[in-house]
Amino acid sequence: MQTSELSAAELAEIERKYDPETAFRSTGPQLAFAVSFLLVAMSVYHFYAAGFALIPELMHRGIHISFVLSLVFILFGWRKAPATDMAPPAWWRFQGVPYLDLLWSLLAVAAAMYLPLLPPEIVAQRVGNPSQLDIFMGTALLLLTLEAARRSIGPTLPIIGIVFILFAIFGPYAPGALKHGGTSWLGLINHLYMTNQGIYGIAIGVMAKYVFLFILFGVLATRIGLGQLFIDLAMVIAGRYAGGPAKVAIFSSAFMGTISGSSIANTVTTGALTIPAMKKVGYPSHFAAAVEATSSTGGQITPPILGAAAFIMVEYLEIPLRDVLAAALFPALLHYFGIFIMVHLEAKRLGLRGLSAAEMPKLGLVLKQHWLSVIPLIILVYMILSGRTPDYAAVYGIIACVVVGLLNPVNRLTLIDLWNALASGAKNTLAVGAAAAVVGIVVGVVTLTGVGFRLGYVVVQTATDMGAVIGSIWPFSFASVAQWSLFLSLVLIAMSCIIMGAGIPTTATYIILVAVAAPALAAQQVQPIVAHFFVFYYGVLADITPPVALAAYAAAGIAGSNPFQTGNTAFRLGIAKALVPFVFVYSPSLLLVTDGFTWPAFFVTLAGAMMGIASLGVAFSGYLLTPLRRWERWWIAAVSMLFIAPGLKTMAVAVVLMAPVLYLQFARRRSETAVV
Repeated sequence: MQTSELSAAELAEIERKYDPETAFRSTGPQLAFAVSFLLVAMSVYHFYAAGFALIPELMHRGIHISFVLSLVFILFGWRKAPATDMAPPAWWRFQGVPYLDLLWSLLAVAAAMYLPLLPPEIVAQRVGNPSQLDIFMGTALLLLTLEAARRSIGPTLPIIGIVFILFAIFGPYAPGALKHGGTSWLGLINHLYMTNQGIYGIAIGVMAKYVFLFILFGVLATRIGLGQLFIDLAMVIAGRYAGGPAKVAIFSSAFMGTISGSSIANTVTTGALTIPAMKKVGYPSHFAAAVEATSSTGGQITPPILGAAAFIMVEYLEIPLRDVLAAALFPALLHYFGIFIMVHLEAKRLGLRGLSAAEMPKLGLVLKQHWLSVIPLIILVYMILSGRTPDYAAVYGIIACVVVGLLNPVNRLTLIDLWNALASGAKNTLAVGAAAAVVGIVVGVVTLTGVGFRLGYVVVQTATDMGAVIGSIWPFSFASVAQWSLFLSLVLIAMSCIIMGAGIPTTATYIILVAVAAPALAAQQVQPIVAHFFVFYYGVLADITPPVALAAYAAAGIAGSNPFQTGNTAFRLGIAKALVPFVFVYSPSLLLVTDGFTWPAFFVTLAGAMMGIASLGVAFSGYLLTPLRRWERWWIAAVSMLFIAPGLKTMAVAVVLMAPVLYLQFARRRSETAVV
């Protein structure tokens, strides 16, 4: 397969352009070494804390926040500048970094570590009655957290955090059901800083305990050759078939999703190879970019990493990680199945070829060079499935990566490589760590004011009122008001997730929205794990939903295509991801671990979902055996909804309604063959 004409530096700049989390500024050599040392120290500390130490929870979270915020103020500037441009020398800068940013970095460490370093009995006494110094340190950490998030992920999430802070203080002036008694600044800082309900809450705890280690594992696994193995295996599996490079993009992104939870990083890593190859065999630029973007977003819903959401679910739902991963398995497979169907039909419609033998790697050589690299992933998954804690599994996965790296003659891991991998892994956690701290502020306000239940009530009441109106109209009266209320609640929550996900990290979107969705869906008798997955999936969908489809825009940068056209095409290709959450709400058996699970219900739901997604793919592609007429596309799209609706009766009706179009397609195909 031909490699991209873009250089590694150009690919890095594309990722930097569309992913604010990687927009690091350039520094002088001495400061760069100091930062590298701090990053490696951050990785070593988290590895040691997870595998060999017993550090108090508050202390561990404080150390994590200290590393994150201090490094953010050094590595992210007030505004984003080109990666190659180091700020010119000036009396108020040290090696490209303003002294003021260095001051903020030190203040962040002091504010984050002030509370953990106090004796626990002193902290317990001051909760509810903080001292002036407590208030100062809490205020400093609050403001620095908002600014660190703005620098590293953009303004959207900090603005949301500020809105929630204002809501907490000015609650008596809020409208309707959102009105509450309000709180003072002292009360706010007491809750957000002095307790574990705010900045030091679950979000930052999960980042410090689990997510950091899994991100580090992904970096090391890629460095020892696992990413290359996945790409080569995908080429061997799918490259020879019609439109082969696009199918390679799907398989390679699915494989990469097992070790990476970043949509944009997946897009740039695999897209550097697959997008030029897709264009070479005849796919339009925007379609090639959309295939890669849509496939890469699947990494956030693919076990065993799932971005950071899997670990948040473990904490919120208090269930084993293996149950979360089991629940995620088949919805992820349905996402890739939907993309595969559309890619295959597009290849048939355009008459595209696969890769030639000369363009494909040899399976024997691939396995000979890279088979060792899969051992750490096997160890990681085995330990999770055997019931070990996620951090325990990650520690042994990291150890396995280092051992394999030392033994692997093709991708040997030198001490310099290990140093760079440890620094890179820590650097990749900075933005998500800052986001988690801001999410802690939002969640803290939710627990302080009870706004989650208030918003949930508003959602349910709005959906019920709308359902009563719609259910009174004759064509829609087949469903009860309660059924319409559930459906409309899901629609409203899905729209909120997509809007919130525009420019906000997926995990942050998930944590914030689940505070609203969980009470709303609980009122509709939806199981907790189903509610959590529903919110999570729609948060991920934002990465390929215009107007802020960051993964699609990154892919467009590689393909040289129109970003908005790419985003629209990516959303069309990812339509399965928009439908599957509705499937598992109405038939929770698809998630395997829900209450009332039965294998018959699972297989019926899975078969219906596959036929429905395939039918919808046909409708969007406009091609089955021959090109479809307009009315046939609309007909198939409507019938696909019956397949997706769980139940043998609806599936049987769908098959009957699909039969005329299938008959016309076969007849048209025979006619064309006879003419030829």
